[in-house]
Order: sequence, then structure tokens, then C-alpha cells
Amino acid sequence: MTQLDGVRPLDTRAEAGLADLRMRPYGVDDRDRLRRMSALLSPQSLYSRFFAGTPWIPEVYVRAMHAMDHWDHDALVAMIDDEIVGIAEYVRDREDPARAEIAVLVADSWQRHGVAGRLVRYLSHLAERRGITEFSADVMLGNAAALAAVKAGWPAARPRRDQGAARFRLPLAPPVPAMRERPRDHEGGGAVVESPSRRPAPASAG
Repeated sequence: MTQLDGVRPLDTRAEAGLADLRMRPYGVDDRDRLRRMSALLSPQSLYSRFFAGTPWIPEVYVRAMHAMDHWDHDALVAMIDDEIVGIAEYVRDREDPARAEIAVLVADSWQRHGVAGRLVRYLSHLAERRGITEFSADVMLGNAAALAAVKAGWPAARPRRDQGAARFRLPLAPPVPAMRERPRDHEGGGAVVESPSRRPAPASAG
């Protein structure tokens, strides 16, 4: 497992259960938590998310997350104690505002335990309220778990293959009317997100 200098990888699955998992918006004070998440990710997980070999979460990504506007670009995190163990984000398509690209990253010890599915369901709520009706997702062809998750959530989805990736278009449920005003940027609070009754399965394994 990748390890940053001075950061010891956490055995989160041994120390906590799903009942202890909290989900909240990505906050303005989460940069260091996001950097520390690198210690919980294998090289394969990092490669599957960023489509490049990297020993840790790229700093350019950390800066982009800090600059998000929580409208066209937003993210939710899954937390155990004070550590991020999962993150899901969407970025609205500039040419097609009703579509957004979604991406999910989950710590290795929390993968295949439903974390990605929860994050995507909650993120879908936010996206629908902002006029987004469809997610797009790129999944590496070798990422069998993520491909299976997409198939389970969107059985009719048929990907387009391009440069070693499967490109999906994943419709959401009919959205509610978009808000008239842009919300304030999220703070890094610790509110627990209540579970919704419906939403598609994740576009990435978790």
C-alpha cells in the first residue's frame, strides 16, 4: 500500500464498521485529509481513478477540489473519525449543462462494502436539484468491480470503448426543479447524511 512520509496507513475496516461511517460535503478545510487519503490507496486504485501512475493523489487534483464552486463542481466524502475513506464528485459538462461527469475513489480497505454506492446516491440528490439529468463515467476496462457496479445499477447502459476505457452515459431519475439561487460554499462540517430511498448504483467499485 502506498505510504506518504510521516503517515501510517490506517486499518479502517478493523477499527470501525459501516455504522460509524459519516458522509458530508467536501469542505474548505479538507485538503490535508484528502492528501492523507493517499496512504489508504494502492497504486492500482490510484491508477484506476486518475488513469496515470502516481504514488499519491495528485496535487493538481487537491487544488481543483479546493477551488470547487459546489454547483457546477461538487463532492461528498465518506468519513471515519477524522479521515476521508471515500470521495465522489461530479463536474458539469460546459457544453451540455444537463450532464455531469462523475468519479469515485474509495480507500482499499473500504472497497466492495457499499461505500461508493452510498456516495453516488447522495451525490445524485445534489445533481438533480441543480438540473443535471445524466452522469457520464469513464471506467478502465480492467476495473472489473467498477464495470460490474455500473451494470448492476444501469442494466441498459452500453459503453463506448475508447483508449482502454469504457465510457458510460447514465441517466438519473427525473430531476426536481433547479434552485433559483446558487447555494453557499459548503463548510467542512460533520453532519450525517440520511439515507435516501432510491438512486442508482455507483459508477465505481466500493
